[in-house]
Amino acid sequence: MRPTAVSILALSLVTAAASLTACGSGSGSSPDTVKISFKQSTDNSIKVMDTYLADIKKQFEKEYPGKKVELVPIKAPDSEYYTKLQQMLRSPRTAPDLVYEDTFLINSDITSGYLKPLDSYLAKWQDWGQFVDTAKAAAQGEDGKTYGVPDGTDTRGLWFDKRVFKKAGLPTDWQPKTWDDVLAAARTIKEKVPGVTPLNVYTGKPVGEGATMQGFEMLLYGTNDGTTDPLYDKTSKKWVAGSQGFKDALSFVETVYKDKLGPDVSDALDPNFGTAVRGELLPQGKLGIDLDGSWLPQDWLQGSGHEWPDWSKDLGLAYMPTQHGQAPGKVSMSGGWTWAVPSKAANPDLAFDFVKTMQTKANAQKWYIANSGIAVRKDVASDPSYTSAQPGIKFFTDLVASTHYRPAYPAYPKVSTAIQEAMESVTTGDASVDKAASTYDSTLKDVTDNQVVTQ
Repeated sequence: MRPTAVSILALSLVTAAASLTACGSGSGSSPDTVKISFKQSTDNSIKVMDTYLADIKKQFEKEYPGKKVELVPIKAPDSEYYTKLQQMLRSPRTAPDLVYEDTFLINSDITSGYLKPLDSYLAKWQDWGQFVDTAKAAAQGEDGKTYGVPDGTDTRGLWFDKRVFKKAGLPTDWQPKTWDDVLAAARTIKEKVPGVTPLNVYTGKPVGEGATMQGFEMLLYGTNDGTTDPLYDKTSKKWVAGSQGFKDALSFVETVYKDKLGPDVSDALDPNFGTAVRGELLPQGKLGIDLDGSWLPQDWLQGSGHEWPDWSKDLGLAYMPTQHGQAPGKVSMSGGWTWAVPSKAANPDLAFDFVKTMQTKANAQKWYIANSGIAVRKDVASDPSYTSAQPGIKFFTDLVASTHYRPAYPAYPKVSTAIQEAMESVTTGDASVDKAASTYDSTLKDVTDNQVVTQ
């Protein structure tokens, strides 16, 4: 979706909200039916979540005789999914009993009063002790209560096509040490391998949080020494404005698109561009380097519709370097999703029973492997059948040691949108880096009630 289609989207979401009223869990809902909403892939051939939940539904209905599970998928790109989900959560008539929540949005929904604290359930659930602390923290509100059960995390790095690298005369064991190394490889591909997009860095508002996290933050968090947060100052509890690191990250994005090292701008600003990257460009050898996430292989497994059995032979993995190669030398961002119970859910107890079935060790491990996720259960992470299940799992799991988590406070979704706008303006050439950074600083003050510290 293009930015010019915002009014059309708004109208369509109002219509969608009205149509969703019929599938709510509130008035007239059966006490024996648990309704579960989740994000369904926009790619019709990708059925990883659908398949997994259908299996858990069978297990649950067998384990709890007389109880039923109703799956309520929402098929939409991330940004539209978030909007539709929030509309459903506002009313008892439309609120499901269990929802799939991105950790970046969870604090915003907690502040809005949309979610129910789960501490009373977690205190009686023995398996909760197996979850790693960082994953637990990602589902906590500022009040210290926990509002979601994480179903895995993720890390990010550089995927590169060994076939393209061979044609370009680049090493197939490539590991860049600086940003300049990444750009140099992209320039070599542009010169030596025509018809191939040298480097993909997600950008702009249509791509949503994918642009912020896979693109910008993977750059921004590599501009300092890794010991402080360049986006949010935890000491003053204020958002950072006026930083050179912010401008440097924008300059990298500007260079990728200005020097035509990246995709065509019209493609980059397509909300479904990530689907094209995973389903077409990478498998077909049309993309040299992709700054992306650990989950990509789920699109290439048997039964995915985009089967690519040779992906681990054709693709290499490299960590994203810091700007100048300064310590710690590598950068990763981590997020993940949680299962949360809406505050207006009709059957919260039944919803948490479903979570317990879904999050046994065996079922959690099955999910991590199916969706190429990173384990957040200690018993799974140490299981050899998990670590050896898929090429790349060890590489991405090892990045957890040097990863960063977004400052997912209530203002973050608005801050993220401001970042996307800054990225988009330098991608299209509508603004210089200085102008885009200045506009971001002004917007930051507005969306955080002036809770800003200038560097």
